Amino acid sequence: MTTRWSLTIDCAHPAKLAAFWALALGYTAKPAPAGFGSWEEWFAHHEIPQDEWDQGAYLCDPDGVGPGVSLLQVPESKVVKNRLHLDVQVGGGRDTPWEARWPRVVEALEQLTAAGATVIRVDELQGRPDHVVMADPEGNEFCLV
Repeated sequence: MTTRWSLTIDCAHPAKLAAFWALALGYTAKPAPAGFGSWEEWFAHHEIPQDEWDQGAYLCDPDGVGPGVSLLQVPESKVVKNRLHLDVQVGGGRDTPWEARWPRVVEALEQLTAAGATVIRVDELQGRPDHVVMADPEGNEFCLV
């Protein structure tokens, strides 16, 4: 039996970074929990102070397959390289032939740089580009494969 899991990203601006990751992953804003018409209703019901309501953002896979993503505001900024990163398999992953995969990676690269990501480097394998190491708008590393 597997264990359900989700990913939490520490950040300075949850809503802004959630918009970026929704684009990168094809995710959507997570709906309010059952029985509540909005997240604000849920926050109020659980007596969360109103000044904390914008300190998090929540994403979900619209197909219900992938893990949830939470983006939580923290006071400190990112200082060092991630020890864990996402491989965003926009090209279909390495099982997909390079000729089909690489144009998809390039398309996503252009879309995500326009949304605020930066390219750290393009790594090659056997003399041709294989994947792109990038950073999201707050500096968290990820790869496009």
